[in-house]
Amino acid sequence: MFQPSPAGAVRTPAGPVLFALAIGAFAIGTTEFATMSLLPYFARDLGIDAPTAGRVISAYALGVVVGAPLLTVLAARMARRTLLVALMGVFALFNGLCAFAPSYGWLLALRFLSGLPHGAYFGIGALMAVSLVPQDKRNQAVGRMFLGLTVATIVGVPFANWLGHALDWRWGFALVSLAGLLTMGLVAWLAPHSPPAPGASPWRELGALRQPQVWLTLAVGAIGFGGLFAVYTYLADVLLEVTGVTPDAVPPVLAVFGVGLTVGNILVPWLADRAPMPTAAGLLLWSAAMTALFPLAAGNVWTLSANVFFIGFGGALGTILQTRLMDVARHAQGLAAALNHSAFNFANALGPLLGGLAIAGGHGWTSPGWVGTGLSLAGLAILCLSLWMSPDTDQSPAD
Repeated sequence: MFQPSPAGAVRTPAGPVLFALAIGAFAIGTTEFATMSLLPYFARDLGIDAPTAGRVISAYALGVVVGAPLLTVLAARMARRTLLVALMGVFALFNGLCAFAPSYGWLLALRFLSGLPHGAYFGIGALMAVSLVPQDKRNQAVGRMFLGLTVATIVGVPFANWLGHALDWRWGFALVSLAGLLTMGLVAWLAPHSPPAPGASPWRELGALRQPQVWLTLAVGAIGFGGLFAVYTYLADVLLEVTGVTPDAVPPVLAVFGVGLTVGNILVPWLADRAPMPTAAGLLLWSAAMTALFPLAAGNVWTLSANVFFIGFGGALGTILQTRLMDVARHAQGLAAALNHSAFNFANALGPLLGGLAIAGGHGWTSPGWVGTGLSLAGLAILCLSLWMSPDTDQSPAD
């Protein structure tokens, strides 16, 4: 279980540190989602078609999956503040180089390298966040850090897209690089020095992989979160082909999704600090219900916008799984926390894949909603299996 600070210990004020960590999350969220909206611009500039350009997005996701465990294990003996600054330095460097990529091959390689620090930053950042607050406010601390990621879908992504349209797609990556440099300075200035735990080593971090509960919790995210991505990936197509809106109406509805994510990450962690696993189960049921309503809501832009908001609300599941992994991983929390983001990137691949198969199978543009329902319920089944195998882990920190 996560160990709180000793009684009477002086804590660094959490607010400024969480703000610094959230700026890094904002930079990561912007580069992850804005690349999708910049795809037409860099595809045209580099002389490639859209499917080929899509591999640039896949390269970043692959970098996240590889980098999260690799960097966390290799840096097990580094102080958290030093590691966070280094990770964001790597992130800023390779995103900045993306702005100067002379060819498709270079951009593909640089996007892979840009993705390497992603999961490790969130994992180590979450560990630092919870170390600054009492035990019964851990989910709220992680949720506040994740707000940077959700706000990026509302502000950072549209602004990067505007830069790509008004100036050049390369400016979008330059913006992200500058945000990474800002994060480096803020973390170095505001975060406390935290030496590695006694006995920290790569081998101890790898010990997380021997815990069945770690694998089950990762599976909840990898499967259960896929429903959200199945719907979000095809949302623009549904708006144009089913709802019948003009292209100008698509960005505001995408922003509504981001608002739902943000509101969820403000409200849900408060509940999760009181009853973590019931809240997680409730969110998976919520996501199953909201994605099931997606085909019914798609005919009208107002009902669809409301539905999309509530689907986004369910994205707060990531905060709960982040803190649960810290508990079940015991003394290997860094690797487990970082792998959480590898699991989400797996979900980001699985959901769109199954949703695309449903559409290609002739079930219609809204069929990813039913795919989302199935994935959410599958995630709930894995969560129930996890709790049945180890009911003692279903305890709130206050118990």
